Amino acid sequence: MDLSSPRPRLITRQFALVWAITFLTFFAAFQLFPTVPLRLRALGASLAESGRFMSLFTAGSALGALFTGALGDRVGHRRLVITSALLYAAFLGAYAVLPVRWGFYVLAFPHGIVWSGLLTATMASLAHVLPDGRHADGLSLYGLASPGGVIVGPLLGLWIQQRWGFAPIGWYLAILFLLLGALGTTLPKDHPHGRAEGFKWPDAAVLVPSLVLFCVALGYGALGSYTAQEALALRMPVPSAFLSSMAVGMVLMRLAMLRRGFGKRPIRKLPAMLLGAFAGMALLAALPGGTLRHVLSALLYGAGYSMMHTLINAKLLESADPKRRGSAFGALLFAFDSGIGLGSFSLGWIIGTYGYRAGWALGALAILVSLPLALRLSRD
Repeated sequence: MDLSSPRPRLITRQFALVWAITFLTFFAAFQLFPTVPLRLRALGASLAESGRFMSLFTAGSALGALFTGALGDRVGHRRLVITSALLYAAFLGAYAVLPVRWGFYVLAFPHGIVWSGLLTATMASLAHVLPDGRHADGLSLYGLASPGGVIVGPLLGLWIQQRWGFAPIGWYLAILFLLLGALGTTLPKDHPHGRAEGFKWPDAAVLVPSLVLFCVALGYGALGSYTAQEALALRMPVPSAFLSSMAVGMVLMRLAMLRRGFGKRPIRKLPAMLLGAFAGMALLAALPGGTLRHVLSALLYGAGYSMMHTLINAKLLESADPKRRGSAFGALLFAFDSGIGLGSFSLGWIIGTYGYRAGWALGALAILVSLPLALRLSRD
C-alpha cells in the first residue's frame, strides 16, 4: 500500500504536524503516569493509595471531555490545543515543587480537564487533514504516534526518576508543553461553529462504542499505575517493560494492518482485537515469572488494544455530525477515562489487598464483558 499516493494523498505536512503533537503528548504523559505513583509512595502513600492520582486525573478528564469537546467545536480546535498545552505546562511545573502528596490530589482533577481538552481537540483536528475514503488508513498511521510516545516515555521517565528524582521530570516536561503550545499555532485553521447547542447525551451511535471503551479501560487504568510497581517489587531490570512492550505490540499491529488493509467495514475486526487484548491481560494474571511474563502479555495486549481505538474512531469519523465531532470524541473520552479512573481506584484496592495478579484477572474479565457489545457494533 502506497501511503503517499497523491489520489488521495495521506501523508501531508498538516497530517505530520498533528501526528507530532500527539506523539509529544503521549511521550510526556507516560513519563508522568508511572513516576507520580512512585513519588507519592516516597511521600508516604500506600500501594493502594498511589493509584488515586490516576483516578482523580482521569475523573477530571472524563467529566471534562463532555464539555471540552463541545468547547472545541465552538471556539476552534486549534485554539483549544494551544490553551490546553500551556495550562498543562503549568500543572507539570507545580508538580515539580510540591512537597506533600495531597497537593497532587488537589491538582489532578483540574489537570485531567485540561488533558481532555488537548486530546479531543487534537483528535477532532484530524477531520481537517484526513482525505475522504482513507479514514481507517489515516487513523492507523496516526495511531503510531501514541505508542511511539509510550515506548520511550516510561523508559526515560523512570530512568530520570531513579537517578535524579521526580522534580527534573516535572520541569523539563513543563518546558516541553510550552513548546507544544507554540507548535499548536501552526495547526490548520478550523472554522468554529459559534453558539453551542448545549450539553446532550450521546445518541445510540456513540453509546455502544463508549461502553466498549469503558469496559476495556477498567483494566487499562491499573496497568499505567501498577505494572512498574510490580516490576520494581519483583526486582525486574527494566521497570517499564510492560508499558514499553505494550507500545511495541501496538506499533507492530498497526504496521501489519496498514500493509494488509482494513476492507470496506473496518469495524468488523473489533471483536478479534478485543480477544487479543483479553488474552494479553489474562496471561499477565496467569503466567509465572516476571520480565518474560510482562513482555509477552504486553505485546499481545498492545496489539489488540491499539486497533480497538482505531476501528472505533474510524467509524465515528464517518458517522458523527461534522458540526459536533468534538462532542462525539468527547463522549468516547468520557467513557474511556471514566473506566481508567474507576479501574485505577478499584483494581488498585484489589491489588493492594489481594495482590497484583488478582487485579490483572479482573481487568481481563472486564474486557471479556465488552465482547457482546463489540459483536453488536461490528454488525451495525
